[in-house]
Amino acid sequence: MRRARMVALQALYEIDLAGHPAGEVLSARFQVEPLPAEARAFVQELVTGVLAHQAEIDRLIQRYAPAWPVSQMSVIDRNILRIAIFEFVIARRVSPAVAINEAVELGKIFGADSTPRFVNGVLGSIAGGIEGKGPTSP
Repeated sequence: MRRARMVALQALYEIDLAGHPAGEVLSARFQVEPLPAEARAFVQELVTGVLAHQAEIDRLIQRYAPAWPVSQMSVIDRNILRIAIFEFVIARRVSPAVAINEAVELGKIFGADSTPRFVNGVLGSIAGGIEGKGPTSP
């Protein structure tokens, strides 16, 4: 499903940066990057889930990375974090370890040299901070 996560990241990047409507962005992405039905559904789940829960996700990022205002993070870094947090905190689709590993790999492909370490640190802190708590617990 890494390919699906890559497409979701590209879609979220465009939505975040250009403000294009999610439906149009997803349609265009699927034209450029044909995916099997299961992968397309996963991309749609990630994109719509991140967008629906973005405020909650961004609050978590801000809580666990207070030195890095979300609005000032690179667009790639913040959207990699958003996808992973949606997957293991909100949707509880995968374990924190899987989400963190996938996020680090996306960071290696799309981010700056410091992205993998930054993403790993923030997500590791969130995973440790929410262990045994609900996703919005302080």
